[in-house]
Amino acid sequence: MSTFWNCWIIGLTLTNLALLFWLLMANRRREVKGPETDEPKTTGHEYDGIEEYDNPLPRWWFYMFLATFVFAIGYLIIYPGLGSYKGLKWDEYKDEGWTSVNELRYDQELAEEVYEKTYGTFAKMPITELTSNQDAMKMGQRLFQDNCSICHGGDGGGNTGFPNLTDHDWLYGGAPEKILETITYGRKAAMPAWGSILGEENVSNVAEYVLSLSGHEHDQEKAELGSKVFATNCVACHGADGKGNQQVGAPNLTDNTWLYGKEPMVIRQTIREGRNGVMPAQIENLKEGKIHLLAAYVYSLSLDDSGK
Repeated sequence: MSTFWNCWIIGLTLTNLALLFWLLMANRRREVKGPETDEPKTTGHEYDGIEEYDNPLPRWWFYMFLATFVFAIGYLIIYPGLGSYKGLKWDEYKDEGWTSVNELRYDQELAEEVYEKTYGTFAKMPITELTSNQDAMKMGQRLFQDNCSICHGGDGGGNTGFPNLTDHDWLYGGAPEKILETITYGRKAAMPAWGSILGEENVSNVAEYVLSLSGHEHDQEKAELGSKVFATNCVACHGADGKGNQQVGAPNLTDNTWLYGKEPMVIRQTIREGRNGVMPAQIENLKEGKIHLLAAYVYSLSLDDSGK
């Protein structure tokens, strides 16, 4: 910056501060009384029958204006604001000096150091070992409440369409590495819609057969017809015995765990229209250390008192 522009900025800044201070002090006066009465003088303006008194600013308000001048002077001493003057904080940022960008980078570096101290140790520990670490589980619980509870519930018990994480029924596998994979990259369900292919009668028959697999009340005649349709169209994912396939996320149809409900109407809807639930990938939202802790906490939810 040339000497001229340096002096121009300094002069303009200080002149503006001086003029504003003069304006504030010039308008500071006591309450004005009318010439023939003790009533305060008015400005002569009237709005809907309300007259405006010609009074000075309240004292507290005046002092607040003075405080802004003190703040401005202090700011211009600490930070660069007067031409080429670098401010007192310049030396804190080494050769680069203080700028808002450099301060952001500096804060980010400090945050990374804190992050490494907080999560770095746990990131190197196996998930199975973390489940017995109280500090790790407290941190994992907070991460779960902030990122997962809106779908899976505060206790991990799940909701309609969102799996219960506290049981031993896992669509894609409950091993630590599988849970870590699910949280990191997400999951996309692919239950196709069979309504237009099977027709409504066969949809109903298959639904009765699915109910029979889990021992629920069903129509035996329809279930027998549905078993043939199931063998032709459904075994590729759910298996011939209906116990599912974790490789493709096909649920076990022989137990009493139902993601969307066990009512016949709901099962028919699932077969007819399909299901396309999405578990969002957290790799874009959370760092690796946090995902590792979160996976450990989710894994712990399904463990019993013996750790199994």
